[in-house]
Amino acid sequence: MSNLLTERTEPVASAAQRDGLLVRIIRISGWLSIWLGLFLLGFVAHQLVLTTFLAQQNNTVLQAEAEVYFAEVTVNEVPYAPPGAPELTDPDDVPLPPAVLLVEEPPQPGEAFAIIRIPSLDRLKNGWTVVEGVSRSNLKNGVGHMPSTPLPGQPGNSVMSGHRTTFGAPFHEFDELQPGDIIEVETAIGIHIYEVRETIIVRPTEFWVTGPRDGAWLTLTTCHPKFSARQRLVIFAELVGGPNAAVISG
Repeated sequence: MSNLLTERTEPVASAAQRDGLLVRIIRISGWLSIWLGLFLLGFVAHQLVLTTFLAQQNNTVLQAEAEVYFAEVTVNEVPYAPPGAPELTDPDDVPLPPAVLLVEEPPQPGEAFAIIRIPSLDRLKNGWTVVEGVSRSNLKNGVGHMPSTPLPGQPGNSVMSGHRTTFGAPFHEFDELQPGDIIEVETAIGIHIYEVRETIIVRPTEFWVTGPRDGAWLTLTTCHPKFSARQRLVIFAELVGGPNAAVISG
């Protein structure tokens, strides 16, 4: 009799233990999912909200630093003739002196040296600071200028990069730019006016977009699509006004 009772009790106890273990596993999994969800929400809030708030505060400070830089940096006058331009002469066939290009000394890495404004875009109509360098730390502070390229307002292809969704997202609305839109870049020698010529999407490895160009150009790059680094959105804009525009165009 006792053996029969034991045989009947043991399977029931084992089933109850299994059910209890399953309940605990489900409960633990549920709490882990909740905490993971809260962590992810916090991470997204940090990336999209907190970094933007901090970047906006930092940008105010950097713009003040850029204004100081404008007043203190050395600007030189350099003789310049556009490549391939014929030598100019007066009526008596005497060569005329070459035109003069205003050139500022290069900024130090991380230094705030320019302000970019795009009147047609809400985020940039009041300006965003440009710093020297395109490292992760540089782009946290502002739009980054690629040091191996000319400064804005100079002959060649001046290249800048900026975030699209975090750290102020200064280039967030770049997909709205159209040919003919105006981009202003203020430096120590004045305000350089660029006009958008083309927008393209390329792979991150297509470095040709940063290469030299005849004339004076501004190339702006950012991630594409939004919230992804799979591609790059590239804006090409040509210099049409400013202290050096007439000299460079010849």
